[in-house]
Amino acid sequence: MLRRTAYRLFNVEDIASRVIKGEKRAVARAITLVESGNEAHRKQADELLQLVAQKKLEMSTASKNRLPSFRIAVSGPPGAGKSCFIESLGTALTESGQKVAVLTIDPSSTISGGSLLGDKTRMDGLSINPNAYVRPSPTRGCLGGVAEATYDAIHLCEGAGFDTCIVETVGVGQSEVAARDMTDCFILLLPPANGDELQGIKKGIVEVADIVCITKADGSTERLAQNTQMEYRKAIQLIRPYGRMTDWKTPVLTCSAVTHAGVKEVWETVMKFKEKEESALLSRRREHRVKKMWDFVRKDITRRIESDPAIAARAHSATLEVTAGTKVPRRGARDILDAWLAAQIKTNAS
Repeated sequence: MLRRTAYRLFNVEDIASRVIKGEKRAVARAITLVESGNEAHRKQADELLQLVAQKKLEMSTASKNRLPSFRIAVSGPPGAGKSCFIESLGTALTESGQKVAVLTIDPSSTISGGSLLGDKTRMDGLSINPNAYVRPSPTRGCLGGVAEATYDAIHLCEGAGFDTCIVETVGVGQSEVAARDMTDCFILLLPPANGDELQGIKKGIVEVADIVCITKADGSTERLAQNTQMEYRKAIQLIRPYGRMTDWKTPVLTCSAVTHAGVKEVWETVMKFKEKEESALLSRRREHRVKKMWDFVRKDITRRIESDPAIAARAHSATLEVTAGTKVPRRGARDILDAWLAAQIKTNAS
């Protein structure tokens, strides 16, 4: 006989107050709560995020025309050196007096659903840095290079007083552009390459990049990195930036996480971008909040459909019909939504 797992509820007010004080253990517990799939935990997560957001609003009233913190997405193909770059940049920022939060996203297995969460082990120095916080999270099937709770995790880190939040996306190539819809600056890291390898970096992800950086510019690959830099500088002139509100021109830089050469220049470029784009970024953050609200609406409707036995049965029937080809997918979707709406009306009437 299977024993049903009892989910422990959290003390939301206590966690929220400790998050605001900057306690990293409380931040970890808060992110665990917002990542939970348990329905009771979801309601508590809503309450927790609202408490932290309200406190953030009170603290930022005096500087409402300034960004309270800066959000950076670091993306790129596997082997580009994302974790090493973040370790180097994050260490430099903490040495300058900043508090840095790093949210790393690891892919989940499509078979077992598990995830190695190995990015934290590649940031061993930053992981034990008192002015840094590193949190790995699995994708759990979420597309776009980020996890479902990444947006909420960013807000919790900001509520805890971190000056810079860095999101390291899954290294899958060109599809990890969802990170742009929750961050201020999108840094695309690319390894030195030539010929067909250059062609392998797709246009889509380059279009959303605010800064492009060629990594591993040291030792035997330094010359190759410089050649790659020149090739991308030429190519990027032909690409129209996505969603850009100013005339910012995407720079192509080089850096080395081993020698730390170029890392300072990357950060200086990030600050130039922030200075030029700040008013536009404030507007973009407002758009991000609305877009995220509708993302949650869609996900919550799907979750409620799947959790209602009667609707789930109708969904199963529609699935069989669509599989057999006797019903087109959009008609099957309409049947499921009609069943859900009918259930809502019945519940409200009783």
